[in-house]
Amino acid sequence: MSFSAPDLEIGPEELAERLQAGEVQLIDVREPYEWEAGRIEGARHVEMERLASQAGTIERDRPVVFQCRLGARSALAAQAFRAAGWDAWSLRGGLQLWRDEGRPIVPEGGYVADH
Repeated sequence: MSFSAPDLEIGPEELAERLQAGEVQLIDVREPYEWEAGRIEGARHVEMERLASQAGTIERDRPVVFQCRLGARSALAAQAFRAAGWDAWSLRGGLQLWRDEGRPIVPEGGYVADH
């Protein structure tokens, strides 16, 4: 079951388009073992617990999309960053929906690890 926060979310199709156009930065907030199992190409890994200390390294002049497995952790991140002034979003349905829609993940043979 995925998490839903429509006012904070963008869907996989929009994310794919915006990533290809270089319009957004994608931050994967999952645990290291989840990241190693499979991820969206072009994502940057910043574990949820390290987001506050890494906030200064996340561009303010370009939208940021947070992503996790199902969308709950990334929605929390998006909400916090939006409150602090970023144009922040969460990937609806997380990596699971991305993969369920047949979108690619890396490395080859990658998968969505359980949390």
